[in-house]
Amino acid sequence: MIDKKQLIGRWKTDYDFKTLTAAVVSLGVTAAFALYNGFLGVYHSSLWHGTICVYYLVLVILRAVIVLTEKKAYQSDEREKMTNRCRIVSSALLLMLNICLIVPISLMVVMERPVGMTLIPAIAMAAYTTYKIVMASVNLKRRKRSSDSLVRLLRAISFIEALVSILTLQNTLIMVNSGGGIGSMLTLTALTSGIIWLSILVVSAAALLNKSPC
Repeated sequence: MIDKKQLIGRWKTDYDFKTLTAAVVSLGVTAAFALYNGFLGVYHSSLWHGTICVYYLVLVILRAVIVLTEKKAYQSDEREKMTNRCRIVSSALLLMLNICLIVPISLMVVMERPVGMTLIPAIAMAAYTTYKIVMASVNLKRRKRSSDSLVRLLRAISFIEALVSILTLQNTLIMVNSGGGIGSMLTLTALTSGIIWLSILVVSAAALLNKSPC
C-alpha cells in the first residue's frame, strides 16, 4: 500500500521525482487536448485544429518516451545505454515537434486561427499563461539541480510548450480586441512569432546538447 505522506514528502524534496510526476500529469492533459483538437479539425475541416492536434500528439509521444525510459532505466543496470538511446529518439521527435509548429504559427500570424471566446475568458487565459511561463522559466533555470539529462530535457520541453502558449495568447487577445481590424498587427505578429519560434529552436538545441540556454 502506498504511503501518501511518504509520497508527498518525496514530491516536495526530490526534484527528479517531481519533474516526472508533473510530466505524467501533463501527458494525460495534453493527450486529451490533442484528441479534442483532432475532433474539431475533422468536424469543422479546420487546418488550425488539425495541425495543432499533430503538434500535441508529438508532444505526448515525446514525453511518454522519456517517462517510460526513466521508469525502465531506474530498474536496469544499463541506465546509461538506455538514456543515450532515448536521447536519440527524443532528438528526432523534438525536431519533428519544431517542424509541426510551422503551420500553426503561420496561421496565427495571418490571423486564420478560429477564436471563439470573449474578453473575460481571454483575460483568464492570459493569467494562466503568465503563471505557466513563469513556472516553466523557473524550472528551466533550476534544472541544473538534476544530474539526469532526461529530467532536464523534460523541463526544456515544458518551457517550449509555454512559449507556444504565449503565441496562442497573443493571437487570442488580438482577435478578441481587434474588431476585425487586424491589418496593422500583421507585421508585429510576424516579428514576435518569428522571435519566439527561434527561441524554441534555441531551447531545443540547448536541451539536446545538454546545455542551459539561460
